[in-house]
Amino acid sequence: MRAVLRCFAPALLLALSLPALAEPYLAVANGYKCGQCHVNPTGGGERTVFGEIFAQTALPAQHLDTGADLWTGQLNRFIALGGDLRYDLEAQQVPKTRTTNQFSLEQARVYLSASVIPDRLLVYVDEQVAPGGALNREAWAMYWSAGHTWYVKGGQMYLPFGLRLEDQSAFVKQVTGINMTTPDDAVEVGWEKGPIDLQLAVGNGTAGGSPSSNGKQESLQLQYVASRFRIGTAANFNGSSAQGSRDAFGVFGGLRTGPIAWLAEADIVNDHGLPSGPGGGSRKLATLVEANWSPARGHNLKVTYEYLDPDREVANDQQTRWSFVYEFTPIQFVQLRFGARLNDGIPQLPAEHLKLYFVQLHGFF
Repeated sequence: MRAVLRCFAPALLLALSLPALAEPYLAVANGYKCGQCHVNPTGGGERTVFGEIFAQTALPAQHLDTGADLWTGQLNRFIALGGDLRYDLEAQQVPKTRTTNQFSLEQARVYLSASVIPDRLLVYVDEQVAPGGALNREAWAMYWSAGHTWYVKGGQMYLPFGLRLEDQSAFVKQVTGINMTTPDDAVEVGWEKGPIDLQLAVGNGTAGGSPSSNGKQESLQLQYVASRFRIGTAANFNGSSAQGSRDAFGVFGGLRTGPIAWLAEADIVNDHGLPSGPGGGSRKLATLVEANWSPARGHNLKVTYEYLDPDREVANDQQTRWSFVYEFTPIQFVQLRFGARLNDGIPQLPAEHLKLYFVQLHGFF
């Protein structure tokens, strides 16, 4: 363990002066790529050794002293382990209906990776163990070039498209259908050179289900990452459905202005139904703007505005949503989140005026 700490002493010193990276806004706040703190180059899931040390020494308001021992996720030179748990208390208000509230386990996940050839060949599994029965989210193998300028990844994976947000119910994630609840069986090729990242993935397009046609889903993403900003564009084409095809185009990015880290994304989705099918398809637009302010270590205020036009050919069917979240990380590995989400839509649909309030216990390692 002491050898590991000596190797990562520069990271520890840096961590004492910067907030930790666990969500896109934190990467924007520090000018880092997602692969700096996650074993997946496009972010999400298990943390690297740098990410583990960074998270527990910089994110919490108070770091509880563990002496010379520091969790790095590494069980030995080849095997690493991580996890994530989110437990909620939610209250929902819909006009003309009774207010409901409940405790619920949102998710419990275990991450396991094997560096069978250190720095070159990695085998990775992301398993959701609760609620319900076990459910595999990701299972892939990734081979890196000697200079870590390109990689090839194959298996079940999250496709590259836009910001890898924590909130999978965001309009931009639901409308595109590309999020961390819909992994696909695919092959991905990535290229990283300086500030430029490029990913191309080809998969079945069935979110892990059985194919129903010979069509495939192609996802392409290009991103430029600088110290104070980043900007990217993505395209996705899915012709796997026997009922038609879908294409999606998005632009996304981030900007640091003083103490505030901004995120933004806009996606256009076109569903092309078969000529003999109902409706013949639709055109959708979803956008997101998010501001994050961290006044002190362990504290973050997140304000998000979302806009959705579920069918651009239909007038006056738009929806908007405001979210306010306060995140408090008192000690390493533990975070408390308090939030409110206010929806607004057409008057005739009370469900589009849902008000959601929640308290969440988030544990991670």
